Amino acid sequence: MNSALSWIKAYVPDLDVTAQEYTDAMTLTGTKVEGYECLDKNLEKIVVGQIVSIEKHPDAEKLIICQVNVGSETIQIVTGASNVNVGDKVPVVLDGGKVAGGHDGGPLPENGIKIKKGKLRGVESFGMMCSIEELGSSRDMYPEAPENGIYIFPQDTEVGADAVEVLGLHDVVFEYEITSNRVDCYSIVGIAREAAATFGKEFVPPVPECKGNDEDVKNYASVEVVDTDLCPRYCARVVKNIKLAPSPEWMQRRLAASGIRPINNIVDITNYVMEEYGQPMHAFDLDTVAGHKIVVKRAADGDEFQTLDGQVRTLDKDILMINDADKAIGIAGIMGGENSKITDDVKTMLFESACFDGTNIRLSAKRLGLRTDASGKFEKGLDPNNCSEAINRACQLIEELGCGEVVGGMIDVCAVTKEPKRIPFNPEKINKLLGTDISKEDMLKYFAKLDLGYDADKEEIIAPTFRQDLECEADIAEEVARFFGYENIPTTLPTGEATTGKISYKLRVEEVAREVAQFCGFSQGMNYSFESPKVFDKLMLPADSPLRNAIEIANPLGEDYSVMRTSTLNGMLTSLSTNYNRRNKDVRLYEIGNVYLPKALPLTELPDERSQFTLGFYGEGDFFTLKGVVEEMFEKLGMTDKVTYSTDNKKVFLHPGRQAEIVYHNTVVGFIGEVHPLVLENYNIGTRAYIANLDMPSILPMVSFDRKFKGIAKFPAVTRDISMVMRKNIMVGQIEDIIEKKGGKLLESYKLFDIYEGSQIMAGFKSVAYSITFRAADRTLEDKDVNEIMDKILAALKELGVELRA
Repeated sequence: MNSALSWIKAYVPDLDVTAQEYTDAMTLTGTKVEGYECLDKNLEKIVVGQIVSIEKHPDAEKLIICQVNVGSETIQIVTGASNVNVGDKVPVVLDGGKVAGGHDGGPLPENGIKIKKGKLRGVESFGMMCSIEELGSSRDMYPEAPENGIYIFPQDTEVGADAVEVLGLHDVVFEYEITSNRVDCYSIVGIAREAAATFGKEFVPPVPECKGNDEDVKNYASVEVVDTDLCPRYCARVVKNIKLAPSPEWMQRRLAASGIRPINNIVDITNYVMEEYGQPMHAFDLDTVAGHKIVVKRAADGDEFQTLDGQVRTLDKDILMINDADKAIGIAGIMGGENSKITDDVKTMLFESACFDGTNIRLSAKRLGLRTDASGKFEKGLDPNNCSEAINRACQLIEELGCGEVVGGMIDVCAVTKEPKRIPFNPEKINKLLGTDISKEDMLKYFAKLDLGYDADKEEIIAPTFRQDLECEADIAEEVARFFGYENIPTTLPTGEATTGKISYKLRVEEVAREVAQFCGFSQGMNYSFESPKVFDKLMLPADSPLRNAIEIANPLGEDYSVMRTSTLNGMLTSLSTNYNRRNKDVRLYEIGNVYLPKALPLTELPDERSQFTLGFYGEGDFFTLKGVVEEMFEKLGMTDKVTYSTDNKKVFLHPGRQAEIVYHNTVVGFIGEVHPLVLENYNIGTRAYIANLDMPSILPMVSFDRKFKGIAKFPAVTRDISMVMRKNIMVGQIEDIIEKKGGKLLESYKLFDIYEGSQIMAGFKSVAYSITFRAADRTLEDKDVNEIMDKILAALKELGVELRA
C-alpha cells in the first residue's frame, strides 16, 4: 500500500510533519511505514522559465542557443533539445542547482547531478532545461511529457515560479505494511483517519454527494444476485452521455504516486475511488450488456471466458461470474471481460460496486493464476456497507469533472445487512491489562478520534463496520495502548500467586537421576515410543506376560512402529547393540522415558503413562557397579533408609542367578541384573550387559529433599571386625538386618569388606567379613559398652546358623 503525503493532507489539512516524523509516529501507533521516497530529492534551484528567443549554434549543427526568461533575469542556455519553441515555458535548473538524474531515465545517482555554468562548443550556458526524467520522475506519472525532450508547462504557468512545486514534486510517497486484519487501512481514507488520530489533527473525509438527474436507474438496468453467499451486496449506477478525456492533473499525480498509470477520466475515477475508499469498482459499457441486466452467479465447470488482458480463462463451478442476460461479462472481484470493456465509443456506462466473499476471490484468483489490485483487496474481506458510499463518490467525481450525466437512483441488492459491533467497555479492566492508569475520559478521546461510538447507558463501545478487527475487550485495550503510546506504558511485573518460576517436583527428581547417571559416566539416549510386536519374542517374554498387552497404533508407519512400548528394554538393548557392533568399548547409556500400559484393551480410557529411568552398560564393570549407581541415586534423593533386593520374581530376560528386584519401604521400585545370554544373542551383543530399571512414579512419594546438618563427632569411634562362616544360601542382607537391629543407637556404620569361597572353607559354605563402627555422641565408649552389643549381634547370628570363623 503506497500513498502520497499530499493525498493524506487533503483529508488532514493541518498535518505539518516531516517525512521521518510521520514514519516514526505512524509506525508507533500501529500503521507500519516500511519506507518513503521524497519526490523532490536532489532537486535544487529549478524554476519555470520562458524561452524568449532561439538561434542556431555557430559551431554545432544539433545545438541551439536559447534566451530564457527565469523571472528575475534572462539567461542564456545551450541545449540539444529539438522539441522547444519560442514562448514555451520549461523547467530550468539555474547555475549551482541540482537535478535528480540523466535524460536517459536510467538509475538515479544517490546525490543527484550538480549543474554549473560552462561553455558548450565555445558558447556560454548558464543553466539547463530539464526533461521529466531529469527531475526524477517518468511519463507514467506525467503522461503529457514528451517521450524524448524537454517538459513543456501549460501557457498559464507563472514565469519564475518554483518548477518543482508546480509539478507537485514537493511530496513524499510512503510505503506501508498493512496487516490483513486492518482492511480499513487499505485505503487513503483509512490511513488519513489513523494519521489524524496519531497527530491529534482534525479528520475531514470526503462527503459523497451525487445529485443525479430526474430519471430512474431501474429504467436503464436491473440486477439479480443468484449466489448471495458469495455476493452479500451489489450496488450499481448508470452514467450516460459519457465524455472520455484525460483526468485532471491532481488525480493523475495521486494515482501515479500510488503506482497506478493514468489512462482516461472514467478508468482513473474507478481506480481513484478504489485507492481512496479501498473499494474496487468496475465499469461496463451498458450498450454491450445484453438485456441491460446483470446476473451474479457461479460459472459452470469447463466454461471459457476472455478477460480484459486478452487471455482466455477456463472456469469452474466455484468461480463467481458477472453475467448479462446472455453471457458472462466479468470475473467477479478479479477482472472484467473483453466483451464489455469501456472503449472510446462508449455512450452509456454501468458502474459496479460490490462486496464479494474474500476466501472465494482468493481461491479463484489462485486457480486462474490471475491476481489483480482488485482481488488483492477483496480477498481481505471488505465492508459491505462501503459499497454505496464508494459508488456515490465515483458518481460525484463524474459530475464534478464533467465526464457524463449520472442517472438518478441506485440499484442496491443487499442480502446481508452488517451492523456495528458492541463491545463492553471497562476502563479498570483495560488499565489492569495494560498496567496503566489512564482515565476513562482519555480513553474515550482516543476512541472518538477513531470514529468509535460510545453508548454511555450500556457502557459499550460501538465499533463501525469498517473496523472488522475489533471484536472483544482486548481489541479495545489495544486501541488505548496504541494512542496512549506503547513507549509510555510502564514496566511492571506480572501479578498473581506464582511470580517466581521453578521446575516441578517430578522434574527435580528426574534432574537428580540424570546428574547421578552422567557423573557415573552414563550418556543420555532417546528411543522411540513406537515399537514392533516382534520385540516381545526377542525379550523371551512368555505368551501370558502383561507386557505383551500393547496398544496398537491406528495408522502406523509400518509393522516396526505399530505398537506403543510397554518396556524400555528393547530401546536400551538396541542402542547397546548398535554401539557394540560399531566396536565402541565400555558403553554406558541411560534413558528417562515413558511406557504405556493400557488399563483395558481395546482402549476405553487413556493408558497409564509411567516414566522409567533405565540404565544399561557393557564393558568395564559388573552387577555391583550398576547397583552402586542405583544406590547413589537413592542417596541423592534423600532415600536414606535401607535398600533391599529380592529374588522372588524372576525376569525371563535377565540371567536367572544374577538379577534382583529393588525394594524400598516394602515397595518394589525396579529391577537390576545381567541380561540373559539368549537375549544378548537375539540383540547380537557378544559380551555381558547389565540393565537396571526404576519406576519413577513408585519412587516419587519416597523422595525427600530435606537435609539436616550433622556436626563432626566429638568423641572417638570403636571398630570391631568379625569374620563369619555360613551357608551359601544365607544372604548378606540377612546379616546386615541383624547388625542394624541389634546394634542399637551406638551403631554408626558397617561395611562388608570380604567374601571368600575356597579350599579353606567347607563345600556349600562361604566366609563373610564385616567391619562394624560404634560411636556415642556424648561420651567415649568403653569396651564393655561395645562387648554387650557385639554379644547380642553374635547371638542373633548363631540363631541364623552363622558361626565365627576360627
